[in-house]
Amino acid sequence: MRAQDPDHEGFVERDGVKVGYEVYGAGEPTLLLVPPAPITHSRVFKALIPHLARRHRVVTCDGRGNGRSSRPSSVDAHRRAENVDDIVAVLDAEAVERAVIVAHCHANWWAVDVTSTQPERVLGLVAIAPGVPYLGASKPHWIEAAGRWDEIIDEPTGWELCNRQAIQHDLRRWVEFFFAAQLVEPHSTKPYEDAVSWAMESTGDILAASEEAPDLDLPCRLAFEQQCRDLGVPVLVIHGALDVCQDVERGRAFAELTGGDLAVLAGSGHLPHVRDPVRVNRLITDFIEENAGVSMRTTTWSRALNRPKRALYLSTPIGLGHARRDVAVAQELKRLRPDLEIDWLAQHPVTAVLEAEGESVHPASRWLANESAHIASESSEHDLHCFQALRRMDEILVANFMVFQEVVEEGLYDLVIGDEAWDVDHFWHENPELKRGQHVWLTDFVGFLPMSDGGEHEAFLTADYNAEMIEHIARYPWIRDRAVFVGNPDDIVGDRFGAALPAIRDWTEEHFAFSGYITGFTPPMADEIPAWRAELGYHDDELVCVVAVGGSGVGQALLDKVIAAYPIAKRQLPALRMVAVAGPRIDPAMFPTHAGLEVHGYVDRLYRHLCACDLAVVQGGLSTTMELAAAKRPFLYFPLAHHFEQNFHVRHRLDRYGAGQCMDYATTDPDLLAAAIVDNIGSPVTYRDVETDGAARAAELIAELV
Repeated sequence: MRAQDPDHEGFVERDGVKVGYEVYGAGEPTLLLVPPAPITHSRVFKALIPHLARRHRVVTCDGRGNGRSSRPSSVDAHRRAENVDDIVAVLDAEAVERAVIVAHCHANWWAVDVTSTQPERVLGLVAIAPGVPYLGASKPHWIEAAGRWDEIIDEPTGWELCNRQAIQHDLRRWVEFFFAAQLVEPHSTKPYEDAVSWAMESTGDILAASEEAPDLDLPCRLAFEQQCRDLGVPVLVIHGALDVCQDVERGRAFAELTGGDLAVLAGSGHLPHVRDPVRVNRLITDFIEENAGVSMRTTTWSRALNRPKRALYLSTPIGLGHARRDVAVAQELKRLRPDLEIDWLAQHPVTAVLEAEGESVHPASRWLANESAHIASESSEHDLHCFQALRRMDEILVANFMVFQEVVEEGLYDLVIGDEAWDVDHFWHENPELKRGQHVWLTDFVGFLPMSDGGEHEAFLTADYNAEMIEHIARYPWIRDRAVFVGNPDDIVGDRFGAALPAIRDWTEEHFAFSGYITGFTPPMADEIPAWRAELGYHDDELVCVVAVGGSGVGQALLDKVIAAYPIAKRQLPALRMVAVAGPRIDPAMFPTHAGLEVHGYVDRLYRHLCACDLAVVQGGLSTTMELAAAKRPFLYFPLAHHFEQNFHVRHRLDRYGAGQCMDYATTDPDLLAAAIVDNIGSPVTYRDVETDGAARAAELIAELV
């Protein structure tokens, strides 16, 4: 799922070649983002678009040969002049009078020509790793390799793959080598996968033609250098110091010729807008403010001693149980620090819980890209590959961090509390200079774990992500002023972060404080349950089965199966009443009706129904299952397939508490499920006690920082 969908999209057509473009947002100046086609397309800018489009019209185009554009394979079709005319045609189609051009690699050569031929239409140029001719003291590897362009090389390796035969007949080997060389930054597995997949949307013939085309109308060096001197617009060059496609000296020379500014990113390679998007977003923002006369941000400053104590709380929308426990922590924190003001940066459905509790939701919350909808889009039946879904949420996390950073800088907050706010924790470690105030990180699991059918590759990926987190903490331990594990040491799995990495429990005990579990409520005593049931409309002669599948929209398949089992179980238990809670993202009207069955959408304070039921059937999420464990109610739980947290972390914890009966969705049909309902409803349980002071303990740990 994208962080932001285009407001509209279209095509321009020239001589039978269509070029696709997309338009996001509104506001001047317009930004035109030009990728280096055909080796990639406009998705290379995915981490920039949502941030820039909040205040500007952003136009992206897919150059000929990739994306939504046509696939001409002749060399003539990829001449520089053709690409330049495509860019102008896109500007004309959207009636763009003046724009700031943001271009990457060899697209900057096209941008130079557009600026030279249409000077009245270009306000400025942001040149990322400019791939322009002649400049710089050293020749890039690919230029040297081009000396053997027409040779037939037996078993080419390395830069020998930059060869017509290799590109045409072994394209994947070439692009895999090429992008491995460009993404020099450690832990770049996801950007690498993206870049390779974008290149493979084109063909070897097209990429080979695009390599040959620049030589057809190559200007002389003196003419090109003079063209750069005469651009007459503000220029910002952003260049990775370790770029092996376009050496940083080329960017330096381009900045000098154009009179532009140069931002060198130490440790970065050829795709800084992909690998270091926060820094690049901010550089572009500052460039626009300085050169286009438009401010993208407003700030309010107050003298330090006049400022109230303020905290910004972020609660992950992936699972409504987080919201309930976070509200409980916030209430305890305000009890300990009555002068502390708390704002929430949150998304639906978390905002529903917050509004019911009278909490203050920051207005910038409306700009957040929807994480919960992304998770739902990644699911299939009762299957959610949680780790891969988190990886594919990368552009959403960048977009939401950019919103957060503006909020925290403008709001002058003393404290940021993030309950699994992955974006804040990751990007503050990647950009430690941006940290503002004290930072509290809460989580109920530590460590990505591979699913068994993922093989060695998934084991490598999870270990790589874990290693990056470990390195972050080791290098910048002060980013997390307090890390709180929502649970106890025994709740941590016995696995390692990876074959050559520490044991998860040992590392977590060293780096976290423990609050104990936080339910967000106090379960009723046995003699209080009848009153709760009466208040909820449950009668003494009923056996109530509550079915809940969380707030993310993933649980429709489980609801279908449980509802199919209901009439079978009802025939054996005439007193059975089933209350199914679909959550805020599943339409209750889509399910069949039966006597004694009711299906609801969002239910406020669902924990009350769980505490009062005779049996619950739920997914394997931690919040709901631990609420049932705390309430000492019998329950059946179905971990989502490929959901590493539910299958490993949650199940380990529930086994420790002796709570619930784990069931396999794939092998459980309605008849088996009906039998399990009949066998377990109303049965006594002997779970380990769940502490009730977790919220107070967490608040005490946090209050020390305020």
